[in-house]
This record gives sequence, C-alpha cells and structure tokens, in this order.
Amino acid sequence: MSVTPDEYCQHKVVQSGSSFYYSFLFLPPERRRAITALYAYCREVDDIVDECTDAGVAHAKLAWWRQELARLYAGNPQHPVALALAPAIQAFAIKHEYLAEIIDGMEMDLRQNRYLDFAALEQYCHRVAGVVGLLAASIFGYRDERTLAYAHTLGLAFQLTNIIRDVGEDSRKERIYLPMSELQQFKVGAADILHARQTEDFARLMAFQIERAERYYVAAFEQLPEVDRKAQRPGLIMAAIYRTLLGEIRADGCRVLTRRTALTPVRKLWIAWKTWMSA
Repeated sequence: MSVTPDEYCQHKVVQSGSSFYYSFLFLPPERRRAITALYAYCREVDDIVDECTDAGVAHAKLAWWRQELARLYAGNPQHPVALALAPAIQAFAIKHEYLAEIIDGMEMDLRQNRYLDFAALEQYCHRVAGVVGLLAASIFGYRDERTLAYAHTLGLAFQLTNIIRDVGEDSRKERIYLPMSELQQFKVGAADILHARQTEDFARLMAFQIERAERYYVAAFEQLPEVDRKAQRPGLIMAAIYRTLLGEIRADGCRVLTRRTALTPVRKLWIAWKTWMSA
C-alpha cells in the first residue's frame, strides 16, 4: 500500500522522536503540513551524513538533493518530501537558497569533525539551524521583519542545545562540535571527550556551553516583536522544551558523555500545551 507525500513526511517526523513534533500539533492543517515537510527534508539530508559510511556516496546523495531542489523549483519534483514541500514554496515563500544552504551545512560534516573556535561553529549552526529558523518563521507567519532575526537566533539556540545534549553520541562517531579553543581554555583534551572521561574541567566546560545557549534563547525572545508572538508560538514551544532539557542536563551534572538526556513524550506534550495557552 503506497503512502502519500504528506504521510511519508509525517512518518519521518514521528519516527525521529523529535521534540519538533510537539510544536507542530496546534498549527492549522496547511501550516502543519508545510512545517512537517520542511522538517522531513532536514531529516532526509541529515540522515545521509549520519548513515553513509562512505563520504563519496554521501556527497553523491547530497548532490542528488541539489538537483532535486532545482526540479522542485522548476515544478517537477520526484522525491516524496519534495512533492510534499511543493505547495509550500509559493504559499509560504520558501527560499531555494535557504534549502540549499542546509545541504551546505551537511557537507561541512563530511569535510570536518572539529571546529577551531566558536566563529567556525556558529557558521555551521547558521547553515543547519539558523536558516531552518528563517524558513519556519515564514511558514508560521509574521508581520514584522524583526521576527526573522528572532527566528534565526532561536535556530542557533536549538542547535547549541543539540550539540550539548549529543556530546557523547557525537564523540562515538569521532565528532567533537565543542570548539577546540574552548576545550583548551577549560583544560579538556579531545581524548577526554573521545574516551568519555567525566572530569571537573569537563563539567565546567559544559556549564559554559549551557550558559551560552541560554544567552541565545534570551536574545531570541528579546528580538521577537509582540505583534508576531502568537503566530510564532511553535518556536516558543520548542524553546520551552529545549530549555527544560538544558535544565535537566545541568541538574544531572552535565554527564552528557555517557548518557543522552531526554524528556518523556507526556512531559513534552504538557510543556507544549502550557506554552501554547500562555503565549
């Protein structure tokens, strides 16, 4: 039995177990279908990098997606995700260059597994999350252009949170997203992370990372114009879930090398409902 493009995307989102699913629940159907398709697109290209052991194959698959984006904007997409995205392109002004920039970010993962300093990491975060924030803001709707700055900053905050949560998981793939200059600053060696050595210096390094992520959330909220607050509630739901996650990681002593902190679905749903009603 075949599935529709929308059903394919919905399955992709649910299967991922992502907190983003809970922020989509309260949206009107057209916007919910569009943001689900966007998230499924991000998952498709991200999974290529995560699941392909051969970098050459991964590059080829990402090149195929660049061609698929060209077909999408020419009006003849092939992939179920691109077919699901097609109605949103014009309806929500989804920019080709932003979708392509997400692929640029994925290609960074194929070229490097370390980041010298925060400026280099921030460029990566911009590509894989900041532009996603901009696309999401267009789907949710806005009246004030300043909302785009909020959405971009919030995207960076989400990615910084992901990096904090996934330090151990990423290290097992030989990846360290924490800037090398900051490891040096806190006297933490790359080997400490790769061998899951939980030290006091590592805990201080992670506390520093959490504080910076929190500053990005605060900065994002300060950039959100009141006129667009209700429209942008899905992002506020995500922020509430992710900040709760940061609090859990901090309360657990930042032991991210050996465990992956997660919130239960019921707790995420409660946070989502509470945030939706109060925003």
